[in-house]
Parts: sequence; C-alpha cells; structure tokens
Amino acid sequence: QVQLVESGGGLVQAGGSLRLSCGASGSTLSTYVMGWFRQAPGKEREFVVGISRRSLVTKYADSMKGRFTISRDNAKNTVYLQMNALKPEDTAVYYCAANQRSTIVEVDAKYYDYWGQGTQVTVSS
Repeated sequence: QVQLVESGGGLVQAGGSLRLSCGASGSTLSTYVMGWFRQAPGKEREFVVGISRRSLVTKYADSMKGRFTISRDNAKNTVYLQMNALKPEDTAVYYCAANQRSTIVEVDAKYYDYWGQGTQVTVSS
C-alpha cells in the first residue's frame, strides 16, 4: 500500500506558476499509473492529468493542455505537476492518486486506489 503526500500549493496571481509535488512512501511508485485531480468548491472532482508508469504516455484534460505538465521521477518516488499561466478557475484542491490495477492512464477517479490529502491552489485575479 502506498501513502501519498502532496505539497507545493499556495496563493498565486493569475498568470503565475506553481509546481506541485506528490511524494510516495510504503511502496515503489513505478508500479502505479499516477494522476492529478482537482476539486473546486461546490464542484465534482475532475481529472487534470495522468502519466503512465514509465512516463511513456501522458493524458491531459483539454483545459490544461499547453499550461500544465506532469512528470515523474521514479527514483525519487515523486510525481510533479508544473502549472503555468494559472487562471482563477484553476482554484481548487489538487489531489494526486495512484492506480495499481491498470496500465493505461484512466481519467475516471474510480480506477485510482490511493489518494493524497490534497493541496490547496488559489489563483487570484
């Protein structure tokens, strides 16, 4: 079983950047497909981006393409989310998640078995 801890959230002005990290313990991260999701107040949790076990495949939600970049360093047991050109509508709690059951990048949260506690990202206008 893997434990996930997100960090790097905070308050940033529109147009700014943040880099989120998701550190894993208890298991080797390389055995999981990883994803980032977010949930804004009053809204459903939504898929942001995912990455396959060896970084060969990435999948982005349409609204994040060109602005967000996911990467992973399996040697450091860490996944990153670089967010650029942030908008107020990006304000949400961001969660990383691990999928052990499949080898493809799933966009549905139901396929992810382990979740971090989330990190708040607030973008001011």
